[in-house]
Amino acid sequence: MTKRIRYRDWRWQALWWHHFFLLWSTIDGQTRYSIPEELKQGSVVGNLAKDLGLGLSDVYDRKLRVDSENGKQYFSVDAGKGELVVNDRIDREALCGQSASCVLPLQIVVENPLQLHRIEVEIKDINDNSPIFSTEERYLKIAESTATGIRFPLDIAQDQDVGSNSIKSYTLSKDECFSLRIKELSGNRKVPELLLEKSLDREKQSVHHLLLTAVDGGNPVKTGTTKVTVSVLDNNDNVPVFKKPLYNVTVQENSFVGSVLVKVEATDADEGVNGEIEYVFADHTPQSLLSIFNLNSATGEISLVGPLDYERNAVLEIEITAKDKGVPEMEGHCRLQVMVIDINDNAPEIVLTSKPNPIREDAPRGTVVALIRARDLDSDNNAKVTLKLKNGSPFSLKPSFSNNYALVTNGALDRESFSEYSIEITATDSGSPPLSSKKTIPVRITDVNDNPPIFTQPSYNVYLKENGVPGSILFSVSASDLDFGENAKISYSILDSKVQDVSVSSYVYINSDNGSIYSMHSFDYEKLKVFQIQVQAKDQGSPSLSSNATVHVFILDQNDNAPAVIYPSSAALGSLSHQRMPRSAKAGHLVTKVTAVDADSGHNAWISYKVSEATDASLFTVNLYTGEVRTKRAVSEQDDSSQRLLIEIKDDGEPVQSATVTVSILLEDGLHEPILDLRHKSMVEPSKKTGRITLYLILSLASVSVLSLVTFVILAVKCMRSSRSSGSCCMRRSDCDDYKNPNRNLQIQLNTDGPIKYVEVLGGDMLSQSQSFRSCMSPMSEYSDFTLIKPSSTTDFKEVISVLDASLPDSTWTFESQQVSTKQQNCS
Repeated sequence: MTKRIRYRDWRWQALWWHHFFLLWSTIDGQTRYSIPEELKQGSVVGNLAKDLGLGLSDVYDRKLRVDSENGKQYFSVDAGKGELVVNDRIDREALCGQSASCVLPLQIVVENPLQLHRIEVEIKDINDNSPIFSTEERYLKIAESTATGIRFPLDIAQDQDVGSNSIKSYTLSKDECFSLRIKELSGNRKVPELLLEKSLDREKQSVHHLLLTAVDGGNPVKTGTTKVTVSVLDNNDNVPVFKKPLYNVTVQENSFVGSVLVKVEATDADEGVNGEIEYVFADHTPQSLLSIFNLNSATGEISLVGPLDYERNAVLEIEITAKDKGVPEMEGHCRLQVMVIDINDNAPEIVLTSKPNPIREDAPRGTVVALIRARDLDSDNNAKVTLKLKNGSPFSLKPSFSNNYALVTNGALDRESFSEYSIEITATDSGSPPLSSKKTIPVRITDVNDNPPIFTQPSYNVYLKENGVPGSILFSVSASDLDFGENAKISYSILDSKVQDVSVSSYVYINSDNGSIYSMHSFDYEKLKVFQIQVQAKDQGSPSLSSNATVHVFILDQNDNAPAVIYPSSAALGSLSHQRMPRSAKAGHLVTKVTAVDADSGHNAWISYKVSEATDASLFTVNLYTGEVRTKRAVSEQDDSSQRLLIEIKDDGEPVQSATVTVSILLEDGLHEPILDLRHKSMVEPSKKTGRITLYLILSLASVSVLSLVTFVILAVKCMRSSRSSGSCCMRRSDCDDYKNPNRNLQIQLNTDGPIKYVEVLGGDMLSQSQSFRSCMSPMSEYSDFTLIKPSSTTDFKEVISVLDASLPDSTWTFESQQVSTKQQNCS
């Protein structure tokens, strides 16, 4: 029942099939199947999967399907066997009419990757239609005086079948006066004509009843019949005769209603009433033609009363009769053939062969988005269609065969810029004037994980008070991702790093969903002043992308440390401090000096001293800033020999922290100053017994002094040479390097309301540990000598000294190098 024919039309291939690319392909060998019409639904046409070189698994996996160019799905694919089967009743006459060839072009679409195959199914005609006459009976009126040999046209039968199944011949029932003749017309058409072979005799037979039969060439043969009734009339010697038996007219399908197409003309040799002619359409003229044409019965002019449509009927045939008014009435016949010329009255149409697939934004150039077909109901140049896209679109049209195109990518796609495209395609035909139509195809762009999460800022500064509650929130970071769906879901984590040789995860943890950072325990400013956290934001794409941000955590000092007494040393150990003072002391005499330090910083470390309790409040006073205990007046004989002072030491924090120290002072007669007494002893002449030893010691000391002096001079010369290039005298290379990069964040905190009681110098970058200078008052000095603790060589000492010299020009400075972790220093 089926027959498969493969053929190659190389010229057609050269025109259309030179377009090949990776994801879009057509097959250069075309497959054709031949089947008879009227096959039952489900009948097998051919093994489509095998003929296209596809496996059975490809039928389902690659969604093998059939798309018909005429819109109706007459065929489908059996997914289990890969066979092309009949899906609907196929009537060749309805599909192709009287066309000699009836071929259904089919497009076979295969996805993943998208491919388009074109096959053809030839529909063979079967003899399923009988010849049919337009009327069941034809009436003719012929005068008995009509000469023999005259022919009268009869009705033409119609057979919807074609080829050998169409009308082959006509037969006429036997009659002694009439016989049948067949007139051959163009297009292999046959017109039956009734031939008068013997003179009529009305008195003998007034009516002749004939039967005309049309026979087709099918197997089995089918026929159609019509009756022909001939009435014999009395004398009317001549019949009307047309000038032409066939009139040919060519007219455009857009001709205006009322336009005169042609004028038919017949003559009658009779005179008077017998020669007057009236024109009419033949009795069997269908209503479809009567709605288009009008015949003026008097003049024979044929005009339009309805629209012509080339696409419906390109050729129209009408039979016209001319009647005289004699008795009996005589008739003449002719045919009118109207050839309709196509005009460009149909706009092209854009049809989607396959629905547009969502496209990944990283799709390579040439990826097929959809298959498109253009069609135009007009003919010739009017049916030639060109498709175009708007300029600037990242898509283009790739022509395939006939009017088929593939919509493919032609540039880079970015879903974050355009998540969906509305592609407007314009179809324009080649008519004059050209007609066009537009169709918009939506194409959705699917996301690819091509954007990492981005923090709102690359680094964050967090200021946290010390002694906070463990588990409290420190800060929340936030990142966003331009991607979509899973590619935009972000999780947060803390990258492992060390803070004071301990993993940062021991200090803080982060909520992976919202980026909130929490403390694991409370922080102590005196132990840890600043640290940093590396936070990573990672999306859920595949592969996942990430970015990092740095969180700088600065611990803010709280006043959680009370001042600690470091001198007198006995008071620092918690016991009573005993001091002696001569009764001869005058006002302003320095009795002792109380020194305290505070482990806090800033205002929290500013210390003040005052006498809280005293045996005699009028005798002693303590300096508010230095802690020096001095007499307010001269000691009198009435003053008690034993004086007791309770000195309160407070910081400047909130709340205030304080400490106390108790000083016991014993007033004695004849007591000299310790320093003067020491100087007096050094000036006592050595005894003779030890004179020689002393001389040796002096010589030794002189030698050592000379050697030290020479060494110092050499070092000073080197230092001076180095200072000419670096601008400073450096004892170590690291000190020189530090000076060349002075700290821009140097801060000096001091109190200028009175004698300086406390100086703190802060410096260094934000990530380094605290760098500071602390000052301590010399306990017994009346000149306020200072000792400064140097935590790091990165501090600019020149700046420190210049500030302190401006504040205390008479002070002496001593520097010690020591780590900052030790907050309380003993001043010496």
